[in-house]
Amino acid sequence: MSTTATPAGAAVAADEGISTRRRRRSDRARAEARLGWMLAGPAFAVLVLVTGYPIVQALYDSLFRYRLTAPDEREFTGLGNYGVILGDPLWWQALGVTALITVVTVAVELVIGFVFAFVMHRVLGLLRPVLRTAILIPYAIITVVSAFAWQFAFDLTAGFINTLPFVPDNFDWFANTWSALLVICLSEIWKTTPFIALLLLAGLAQVSEDMLEAARVDGATFKERLFRVIIPNMKASIMVALLFRALDAFRIFDNVFIMTNGAAGTQTVSFLAYSQTIGRLEIGLGSALSVLLFLCVIAICFVAIKGFGVDLARARGES
Repeated sequence: MSTTATPAGAAVAADEGISTRRRRRSDRARAEARLGWMLAGPAFAVLVLVTGYPIVQALYDSLFRYRLTAPDEREFTGLGNYGVILGDPLWWQALGVTALITVVTVAVELVIGFVFAFVMHRVLGLLRPVLRTAILIPYAIITVVSAFAWQFAFDLTAGFINTLPFVPDNFDWFANTWSALLVICLSEIWKTTPFIALLLLAGLAQVSEDMLEAARVDGATFKERLFRVIIPNMKASIMVALLFRALDAFRIFDNVFIMTNGAAGTQTVSFLAYSQTIGRLEIGLGSALSVLLFLCVIAICFVAIKGFGVDLARARGES
């Protein structure tokens, strides 16, 4: 007596097979998650302790009118410090300058970094490690050293930029807001583009050569392969690079402190918090500024993750 599987029976068997595979993947994912927490748990606990205490302390201090030179005059004001900051045009100017630097530097770095990553990915032989090392040199330089170098290059009297034929004589780059911001942005781009390139290079390595070859066989041009195959498959890497770099750029301090010291309308949010906390010893206002900076960073994270809509688990091959 022979038996034949009915279509309904085959469908049930297929569903059971899919459920079994999903259950196995789920068990594996849970096991990997447990192992990850076991390995990273101690470091995570230390990180929470080291970073959590200053955040809580800053939040607490922001609720007081507290000047370090008069600790006995500490007075609870609730959200009064936040009202003072949000009602001050200097805060909005600093926020605008910070946002401008972030948008300009991150956008330019993404474009140049992708070009560098593509070149590093395609170059072969002994030239590959040499090229990668050369591109990464600026990122290895300490930010303070880099800022001093750029300040010296654009200095009114000692810098070599003013000796170039297309630059006006005796032009003070740091006396004007836009020229000073241009130098700050250029120094940031030069310093951190290799970081973007390194992250995008990792994304390029995940793009399947079979997909690219199939696109070539179908007659796709380089532009079509770039925008329909390469970039869509690098979405997760681009989001990580954008997020990391935007968070770093929004907290810019070193270049502003060294090049202009906040003069000529170049104050950023981080510099404003520094000037209140360290310069004027206004612990309450400085803490409130730090809390607002932290909230801005959280907002950037939320917008970047939701805007890209990347499922990082699926990008890692988990479903």
